Amino acid sequence: MDSAGAGIEAAPRVLVTGFEPFGGESVNPSWEVARALHGAQIAGAQVSALQLPCRFGESGEVLARALSRSPVAVVIALGQAASRTDLSVERVAINVDDAPMPDNGGGQPIDQPVIAGAPAGYFSSLPIKRIVAAMRAAGVPASVSQTAGTFVCNHLFFTLAHLIATRHPQMRGGFIHLPMLPEQAAAWVGTPSLSLDTMVRGVRAAIAATLSGDGDAARDGGTVA
Repeated sequence: MDSAGAGIEAAPRVLVTGFEPFGGESVNPSWEVARALHGAQIAGAQVSALQLPCRFGESGEVLARALSRSPVAVVIALGQAASRTDLSVERVAINVDDAPMPDNGGGQPIDQPVIAGAPAGYFSSLPIKRIVAAMRAAGVPASVSQTAGTFVCNHLFFTLAHLIATRHPQMRGGFIHLPMLPEQAAAWVGTPSLSLDTMVRGVRAAIAATLSGDGDAARDGGTVA
């Protein structure tokens, strides 16, 4: 580095990932939110978006290649969960693929490890309770979730956490589930939804809270059962 650049630290970079549509849907809120944030500057960080295939194995491989080419400070992975009523910040990823339906490539692993020989689970390295508090302060419904399921979302979350543990120890990352968009929910009576603008605002708050550098907060967010 020359003297003109000495002492100047590069701005942190944040990667937000979203999935392609699956299950017969034409859109996926996770990708719509991610691409809405692409190019944004949040809390001094540059945000970029990456679309992932909704496929076991391939989703994690695409993420791993992207991080090998261009490491980032924070990864916030997003996914759709039709039953969720709010932005659900996931606490733990488990080392199990147990698909209730085929992925977009027809894959349907049953009771298989995400990564053979890896730990049984990983906790998110994001400040999950601080994120939930920041989302709520921004007027966005949010909660801590204790399970990311056993479909492709959990597969990606576990893969991300394993990449952090084994290849990118300075990186932080985690997973947030999103409800459907209103245009999706209109086809399914009683299905909860949130507007794109609301979900984008929530993920913006999550990024800012993660970059605040204050660690996590001791707040309620557990469950009885």
